Amino acid sequence: MAEDGLTKFSFEFWLHKTLKWGQSTTPESQQDVCLHLPELQEFLLQIYGALKHMNCTTAVQQFPLLGQLLGRLCWNPLVIAYDECQKILMWCLCCLYSGEPQNPVELKANSWIQSSLCHLLSISGLGSHDTGINSFISALGFTSADYHSKLLENVVLSLVTEISRNRSNRFKNQKSISSQITSMSLFCVPLITLPDVTPLVEALLSYHDDGSQEVLSSAFLEAVNEAMLQKQISLSEPAVLQLWLRHLPSLEKAVLQTFENLISIQPCSMQEMAYLIKDSLLDRAICHPAVFRTIDEILKNALLETDGAPEVMSVMQVFTQCFVQAYHNNNKQHKFPLKAYFPHNPHMLVMALLKHPKEMSAEGLRQHLNHIAEILKTTVEATGTRSCSNLFENWFLFIHFGEWVDIAAEQLVLSQYESTDALLWLLVFYYEPNYENQQRSQTMIEARSVCDHLTTLSRTASISATELQTAVSSRTGIRQPGIKHVVRHLIISFLLFTPGGQVIAREFIDGFAVGSSEISEVIDLLAHLSNRVSQAGMKYQRTITLVNDLLQKLKSDLKFLQ
Repeated sequence: MAEDGLTKFSFEFWLHKTLKWGQSTTPESQQDVCLHLPELQEFLLQIYGALKHMNCTTAVQQFPLLGQLLGRLCWNPLVIAYDECQKILMWCLCCLYSGEPQNPVELKANSWIQSSLCHLLSISGLGSHDTGINSFISALGFTSADYHSKLLENVVLSLVTEISRNRSNRFKNQKSISSQITSMSLFCVPLITLPDVTPLVEALLSYHDDGSQEVLSSAFLEAVNEAMLQKQISLSEPAVLQLWLRHLPSLEKAVLQTFENLISIQPCSMQEMAYLIKDSLLDRAICHPAVFRTIDEILKNALLETDGAPEVMSVMQVFTQCFVQAYHNNNKQHKFPLKAYFPHNPHMLVMALLKHPKEMSAEGLRQHLNHIAEILKTTVEATGTRSCSNLFENWFLFIHFGEWVDIAAEQLVLSQYESTDALLWLLVFYYEPNYENQQRSQTMIEARSVCDHLTTLSRTASISATELQTAVSSRTGIRQPGIKHVVRHLIISFLLFTPGGQVIAREFIDGFAVGSSEISEVIDLLAHLSNRVSQAGMKYQRTITLVNDLLQKLKSDLKFLQ
């Protein structure tokens, strides 16, 4: 915000000047206007720099003379004829426009802004302006505000019609048409937040010619994206998709803003995260492979930079759930092949992970987990120059579908089978993909020891939280650092899905998550499990109640620690 400049060239000084200038009809006032125009334009730019960071109410509170000053400048012919003063005034007015007025001040300001903008438009060649215009408007039976509003509506309609005509006319000079479209997009920049201009914005976004160069101004594309992210305008889904497909920086900025919002609200439920994604429109756009892979690349980099942070994994899994839902709902004739979304992964693995667990019986579920483990092991344990790349790409794919890890952990603590190697392998690979075969085998041995003990405890008539805590501590002694994440997952699954575990869950959790980082990880894990069991319905009703109670308690503990 350019507050220093706003102090130097005070509002009182410039308002006094505008009062003195009037309509600049005398030679003396005209001379004084011309003398101060460069200085005035610089001051207007500083106002614009400040207004970009405010809403209308805040701006009026901070700069009480702002409305009077802008209003007088908009009607001074010498001011709006100088260089870019007219455009900067439009920018300032659009910053003040409230997309969703919250009070009478903003409602009144909106009406005044629309009238002022329409007046500036009528001066810029979109309508005629002379000393008799007011009497002409009166003769038509309009007020000045109604006339200018109707003028803007007609201008927008004619421009939309012109774009449609140009799109269908292949005989006109395409270079000339492209130049017109570019100029039109630049003209729209200061007007983007006006609701009456939305049809023109959407028509421009839907326009394509046969050339390889982008015909829409980058300033226009950036302004549209900024207004959309700040909820100043509402565009149709096809228009938003066109914006993101033709301007990658806009898509990246939308994804990063949504990602930051998702990280900032954690810990939270996955349903809340899904709501934020849907509010951003990314859940609908994600069905286009270019959008999906851009989002995926940003999440991949975030996962690498944070060394596999649980909250980043959660964001990735919610995005994936949104994608799967949208992909299945999409009309068959508009579907892209799965290879377009996952070009570096075996098709068989993608298909296996995409299957919905609710479609399988208990035995079918176990067989399917074995199948997923078999494909992953074959891929990531392969030798050769591509093995490191294969390992990361397929681990990254597996992270997308973390629900299968939760199911594997549940199966392990409930298992009546002796052979649990495949399920243990999945759990260890999820948390420690970089282990060599020997390291992974050692971690699996330790994890199997924990599983065996949990199975034994589940068969006893009653267990205490202290007994379970002692058993866990003695088995995490901790030759392999990754074992603590695996054990935590197994313990939480034991507490939620076995009758004995549910009895001691609340007492055990109090002692298990002692630090804020551990509490955050447990909350994240519980949120995943809550999301999965909520979808399963009545079968897990008791578990749903328990996990919600635990989440509420841990979130309260986390606030206290912070």
